[in-house]
This record gives sequence, C-alpha cells and structure tokens, in this order.
Amino acid sequence: MTDSPATILLIDDHPLLRQGIRQLIDLEDDMTVVGEASNARDGIERARAMEPDLILMDLNMPEMSGIEALKALREESISSRIIMFTVSDHEEDVVDALRAGADGYLLKDMEPEDMITRLHQAAVGKMVISDRLTTLLAEALRSSKSKATSRPDFDSLTPREKDILRLIAEGLSNKMIGRKLDISDGTVKVHVKHLLKKLNLRSRVEVAVWAVEEGLHRE
Repeated sequence: MTDSPATILLIDDHPLLRQGIRQLIDLEDDMTVVGEASNARDGIERARAMEPDLILMDLNMPEMSGIEALKALREESISSRIIMFTVSDHEEDVVDALRAGADGYLLKDMEPEDMITRLHQAAVGKMVISDRLTTLLAEALRSSKSKATSRPDFDSLTPREKDILRLIAEGLSNKMIGRKLDISDGTVKVHVKHLLKKLNLRSRVEVAVWAVEEGLHRE
C-alpha cells in the first residue's frame, strides 16, 4: 500500500448495512469509502468510473446477483480487489464466487473488528475468507480431487512454480507475488497457469487449500 488510504466501494441493497460499514471504516486512517451503490448495475458503473482498491459486494441482490456483477467486472479487467460480503455460507456460493474471480468471501455475521482486520489484509493483496468457511472449502476440494483422474503432484513443479505456490497459499495476489520474487505480473500469471495445469486444479483457491492441507506453505 501507499501512504494514501485504500479506497473502498460498497455495493449492497441494504442502506443500514452500508451505513454501518461506512461508519466502521471511517474510524480507520488507512481506508476510506469513496462510493456506494444499492444494486449491482449501479455498482458496476461506479466501479468503472472509480476503480477503487477494494469492492465490498453483496452476493444476493435483486435484478442482478453479486456473482453476475463479479463476472462482468472481471471480463472488463477491472483491477479492484473484489470481496463478497454475504449471509450465505453454502458451499456452492463460496466456490462459485472464488472461481469467478473473487478475492475473498466474508460472512455478514462476523465481528466488526474481524471484518476491519480482513479488509486491511485484502488491501495489501491477501485473499480473505471467513474462518468457518475454511473447512467447507477443504471438503469441496477433497470432493473435486476424488473425481479427478490424478492427484496433484508437487514434485512435478519447477522450483519457481513451487515458490509461487507457497505465496498463493499465503493469499498473495499476482502483483504481490511479483514484487516478492522480483518478476512481472505477466510472468506470475504464466507460472500460475502452468502450475494449475500440472496439478490438475482449476483455481488458485484450490491450490491454496491443497497446499495448506499438505503443509506445503510451511516449507
């Protein structure tokens, strides 16, 4: 992060919730709410205009869902980190959001202090997921592994790919991984694509969960 506060756009159809989150964020010196939207379509327009550092977006909204809005923003290559903020802890919703390109998935019943901590982490490039969803994601990964024709093989990776895998497991974005390893974002993307193919996994979230399960993030 730079010295300027991280900019945040709130997209949620409940005005009281938006007001409460804004009041919490206003207490932080290094984060600021720069815009709000009460529906997904308006949220997309504001995201295009502002390109904030973070977008905190509800999953279930009328007319257009948060998942649809997420996909639309990713198709336009909006650079903002997008965090889903929802009451839904259903496995399908969590997995769909992360595979669609979400940078995190937080539940609305979390403690305010915990939410602020997670937003700080998201602002510096980490993936953020509510604690109680970790087991759910691990089970979803195990289910997908049992259907796969082969298990992930860590030894099939190059030394550079192994370095990147461990940083993915720490929740770092491609940009942050590039800075750590002194390589470009584009180079990181190529390595991620190759390691996904070698491991027979479909997303960096599956890579992160698998690496943590196998203890590879501590090596």
